[in-house]
Amino acid sequence: RAGAPFQYLAVQKAGAQQSVGLIQLNRPQALNALCEGLMEELRQALEALENDPQVGAIVITGSQKAFAAGADIKEMQNKTFQECYSSGFLAGWDKVSTIRKPIIAAVNGYALGGGCELAMMCDIIYAGEKAQFGQPEILLGTIPGAGGTQRLTRAVGKSLAMEMILTGDRISA
Repeated sequence: RAGAPFQYLAVQKAGAQQSVGLIQLNRPQALNALCEGLMEELRQALEALENDPQVGAIVITGSQKAFAAGADIKEMQNKTFQECYSSGFLAGWDKVSTIRKPIIAAVNGYALGGGCELAMMCDIIYAGEKAQFGQPEILLGTIPGAGGTQRLTRAVGKSLAMEMILTGDRISA
């Protein structure tokens, strides 16, 4: 429920009528890298805010330096494809896109890889002056895995999406 203590998130209600659910990713030492624990907490927070009749909209944000710098590579690096596939790795990452209330991504700093995908799952993206979006997975020898190829194409068009995905280049707000 909203207000419950989380390890990787700060969750509160904001606004004059407390009608905005505010979720702040809170793993500053890892630039808000999306580890399994953070993603599970995000699912729990989203469900709690979805079921709260007082909340009309939800905002997901990070820090000034990073919205989310992507999936937690340290957590993933020793997993084989078979382990990822059979364990349902990334299962539930799309929870953001299934919430019925409007979700706004307030992005400042890095939104890379899974962080960019998380922002694109939201209904609206507000990008600060320092926002940097990118899908740098190609630099690690892989491709976006949580719908990034499809969402990025819809967001920026095929040509720019191909350039970003195949080069790892970033774009600013």
